[in-house]
Amino acid sequence: MAGKFEIYKSSNGEYRFRLKAGNGEIIATSEGYTTKASAEKGIESVKNNAPAAEVKDLT
Repeated sequence: MAGKFEIYKSSNGEYRFRLKAGNGEIIATSEGYTTKASAEKGIESVKNNAPAAEVKDLT
């Protein structure tokens, strides 16, 4: 099963998205957005930028 993005409304009324792995585990959660369209744009940004993102170890 492939991962998926879910858009939801938080308790304070903001739109957020989370990325779930194929096993249903949440692996990323977004900031809050005032509109659903903004949350959808956030998902597209992650899809476009994540494959080339570098990993920085800050430990």
